[in-house]
Amino acid sequence: MKRIQGGYNSVLISYNKLWKRMIDQNLNKTQLKEKAGISTNAVAKLGKNEAVSMDTIEKVCKALHCNIGDVMEFIDEK
Repeated sequence: MKRIQGGYNSVLISYNKLWKRMIDQNLNKTQLKEKAGISTNAVAKLGKNEAVSMDTIEKVCKALHCNIGDVMEFIDEK
C-alpha cells in the first residue's frame, strides 16, 4: 500500500477490494483495462496501490457496476 499525505495524518490506499471483486467477476487486469477503458499505466498504478484519478476510479466502478467503497479504501496509518 502506498502512503499519501492527507491533512495531518498519512493514509494508505488499498485496492484489495477491487482485486476480490475482479476474482468474483472472473476478470483479469487486461479485461478490466478494456472493459473500463483505462490505460495500462492506470492498471499498473492500481496494482501498486498508488493514487489514480477520480476519472479512473469512476470508469472502474461503472465497468464493475459498483461504488467507490467496493473497490478501494483508505487505511489510517495510526
